[in-house]
Amino acid sequence: MSDARLLPWEGTEGKPCYLVTDGTGYLSRVADTIECVQLGMAGDLLGHAADLLADDTATNAQLRFMLARMREALTDVRRIAESRGARLPAPGGEGP
Repeated sequence: MSDARLLPWEGTEGKPCYLVTDGTGYLSRVADTIECVQLGMAGDLLGHAADLLADDTATNAQLRFMLARMREALTDVRRIAESRGARLPAPGGEGP
């Protein structure tokens, strides 16, 4: 049975993209890879943010830049969580 999967990127005009899939196939693997990259980048960004916040000489421009990147990363992580959550089986072992 195929289900719609929320993809880890936006479509035109910032709208969500979906893939009707059984979880296998080339586009599913591409989406899995992009999710891994996005999660890794978010983790790296958290480390950089900790360093920047510990630096008493950080400028407002540096902090604003970091905040913008953190917003982007959080948007990606939220989309991944929504996508993965939607694919979890419902309580009781029935489909999503």
